[in-house]
Amino acid sequence: MVIVLSGFNGFGMLIEDAFNAFDPDLRITPRYGKVFNYHTPAFEQALRTEGIVVFSEVLQENALLRFQDRQVPAIIKGVSEEFRMMTDMDQLTFSGSFRLREDVLDFVTLGSGLAVTLGARFGFVQPVEIHVPRRGAPVNMANIAASFRMKPVQIGGIFSLNHAHADEQIAIIPIELARELFSYDTEVSALNIRLVPGSSVNRVRNDIQRIIGNDFLVETRVEQQREAFRMLQIEKWITFLILTLIMLIAVFNIVGSVTMLIEEKKDNIKSLRNMGATNQMITNVFLFHGWAISFLGAGTGIVIGTLLSLAQQHFKFLQLGGAPDTFSVSYFPVVVQATDVLLVFMVVGVSSVLTVFYPVWSRLKQM
Repeated sequence: MVIVLSGFNGFGMLIEDAFNAFDPDLRITPRYGKVFNYHTPAFEQALRTEGIVVFSEVLQENALLRFQDRQVPAIIKGVSEEFRMMTDMDQLTFSGSFRLREDVLDFVTLGSGLAVTLGARFGFVQPVEIHVPRRGAPVNMANIAASFRMKPVQIGGIFSLNHAHADEQIAIIPIELARELFSYDTEVSALNIRLVPGSSVNRVRNDIQRIIGNDFLVETRVEQQREAFRMLQIEKWITFLILTLIMLIAVFNIVGSVTMLIEEKKDNIKSLRNMGATNQMITNVFLFHGWAISFLGAGTGIVIGTLLSLAQQHFKFLQLGGAPDTFSVSYFPVVVQATDVLLVFMVVGVSSVLTVFYPVWSRLKQM
């Protein structure tokens, strides 16, 4: 139980680190609609809030990517140059490099899953084609292709967040190209904000929210990926519940052992009673015996599990298989938390105490 919970903590830390390298400290999005114009006095005041270092523009829309004979729907994320200061794309990009625009050449950085689906790799000369419907234009049934706008982009790099949604759907391009494709002028889907290290995220968020009003959402990193972290916690505690049920089945072995011990010691119990021992004294003997087995087993298991987890956490001797670029880390991530260890001890201890008490009390009562 300790090892499994520590494993979930490790993968949670891995996901959190990946999102911390990709997601901004704060993100402003419209509560209603897809885009908004931030060139207003309220936003000018909000973006001068103490603690803000820089902000970047984001324009996000759906599109169709085509490479050779393959095509797949994707989420196009157009970003401004300030996006480099927001994220650690150099860490997340494992093939090629993160590039937006060089001279007149536009680049796209593909999620790893999206690149696999397209069959595209860094270094390919052939560009990826981005197809989007012409905004506000009627569909030309006689010539469907005329209803779409197409732009070719070179593959700059491949990134991975170890998150299915991002890796399989997101493609990052310069925001100038995104505005050209989607026919927008200065509108954005979101504003990403980077704060001064050590600043109070909640204070800055509250200040911005107060200035721009409730028509916009101002979200922290945890709120931006609320569903991902919630799903990880649900998986962790469902697994813990399953292991608890398995542990309860194992506890009944102690019940059988204590019951057989009582049967074997019938003559000794009669002798103790003849010598003046009360039922309470005899019950305590077998209770302590059952509890000693339970807590010795629980303590030994927790110590071994904690030591193994700590050894993996610090020495990383258990490696992940596969190609070197398959995972963002080469080892199985593990993080030991004292609260998990204490919780396991409490669950095992309480279940053992209750399980041992009933057979001892009921069996001795019949004698």
